Amino acid sequence: MAHISLVLPFALPVPEFAPDLIRALQAPALAALCARTSQRQFHPLDPKARAIPHELWIAQALGLARGQEPAVATSAMRGYGLDPEDGTWFVLNPTHIQIARTHLMMSDPRQLDLREEEARALFDSALVDFTEAGYRLLYGSADTWFLRADGWNELQTASTDAAVGMNLTDWMPTGAQARAFRKLQNEVQVSWYTDPVNAAREARGQVPINSIWPWGGASMATEEASRLIAGTQGKSVMKPVLRTHAVPGWLEALAADRAATPGALLAGIESAQAGQLLLVAGNAATPAIAADWDGWLRTMQAFEAELFAPLLALLAKGRVNSLRLVLSHRDGHLELVTTPMAQRKFWRRPTLEALI
Repeated sequence: MAHISLVLPFALPVPEFAPDLIRALQAPALAALCARTSQRQFHPLDPKARAIPHELWIAQALGLARGQEPAVATSAMRGYGLDPEDGTWFVLNPTHIQIARTHLMMSDPRQLDLREEEARALFDSALVDFTEAGYRLLYGSADTWFLRADGWNELQTASTDAAVGMNLTDWMPTGAQARAFRKLQNEVQVSWYTDPVNAAREARGQVPINSIWPWGGASMATEEASRLIAGTQGKSVMKPVLRTHAVPGWLEALAADRAATPGALLAGIESAQAGQLLLVAGNAATPAIAADWDGWLRTMQAFEAELFAPLLALLAKGRVNSLRLVLSHRDGHLELVTTPMAQRKFWRRPTLEALI
């Protein structure tokens, strides 16, 4: 029987809207999972973190965290069949940055609808700038590229999702190499300003792809350091098997299985061998980031049918050893652990109050 961790980014309602959202949410299975637990704790995000809660939790679970930053670039590269060799690499996301009333702001990459042929053309255009500046650029997928910059070991970056919708002044890369990044960023922005891809996008009413965002820096050395630290802390060197649905390219690249639907994440679990399974469904991110709470409720109702109710049934039948729910918003994550024994605590009334 498996030990399951189910991570649902942005599935924890933000405090100011939580009471109203919880009243509107009809999720009896989730209520039972939340109320009948053996462990329950809310973890506020460290103010120094340069990522959002679920990214750090997943990176730590996979042994890919460096302090408060996910160091995922080299592992994600392997997921795309790329060889990081001995370099220092960053995940590089093509993105759109706009001028808000008083500051710069980055759009949610999920909303950009960047097509494969567009991304390839923009990549080829930017490759000239990277090569002339002495950097290496590799293509993973439409929204996930990789930058080799061996001299940028001390560059402090923030994940793309941490910066989305925020004042970019607080999230721009910092450190001795920040100036070099800004120079490279400016050169790419100039190249893309008149690119036919962006002209065609704007003609269709879409925003242009006008900037790049680096994060997740890693190398073979940082991977080895993470393994050594995990060993000294007595943590298991066995990584969980990762299954994903509707997640960004970097996380999809780390997955052993990529599910077509949230419910497909549970395929074969009832007969699975004992082990650690890490399931991630990112469907709630888009509506939550856009503050589309009606869309968020619809997503959570879909999770109730496809994830929460089937998992509750598996627990009731004793087919799962334990279930860890990790529900997050920008400022922290709620971690709940339930077991078949905990679900027998019939005197605990099913309730969603833990989400408030």
